[in-house]
Amino acid sequence: MIALLDGKIELKTEKFIILNVKGVGYKVFCSAPTLKKTGDKGKESKLFIHLYSRENILDLYGFLSFEELEFFELLISVSGIGPKVALSVMMLAPVKTLKQAIASGQKTLLTKVSGIGARTAERIILELKSKVFANVDDIQRLSSDSEAIDALVGLGYTNYQVREALKQVPDKVKKIEQRIKDALKILGR
Repeated sequence: MIALLDGKIELKTEKFIILNVKGVGYKVFCSAPTLKKTGDKGKESKLFIHLYSRENILDLYGFLSFEELEFFELLISVSGIGPKVALSVMMLAPVKTLKQAIASGQKTLLTKVSGIGARTAERIILELKSKVFANVDDIQRLSSDSEAIDALVGLGYTNYQVREALKQVPDKVKKIEQRIKDALKILGR
């Protein structure tokens, strides 16, 4: 099985790149953020690969990090979620944000993808919540971060500013009220 490709970009489109690896061109589907980060034609690129095999289809999906690949594979393990829909989900936000949405049960983020309705979003959350987070503390912390984000955005800060501030709050701070206070101090600097 193909797990990693390292080569030169021969062609780049809106949905895929053709990666030349020692004279062999591989068509690799990627998310828009991944395509932006891979560089232009002629640049060297290394991608973690998922080989999707079904009936008469053999497609390659590429990711810049192993964490993205693992999350993609979790998404396609959910009944009714194929690789194209999973790639669309991954274009919504960084993997950490998607994990937070799953941990806190926020289906509204997932329903922004064409082809994912409320029931499918609920199924994704139900099937992946335990797989994404083995530790209950992680679920509670990310769930409280989600509440803190909502509260701070309500105060007029941007989503980006809030997430960056919460990254600086130590993980040992568990209570939502204290996480918000600490984030406000950081935002006030």
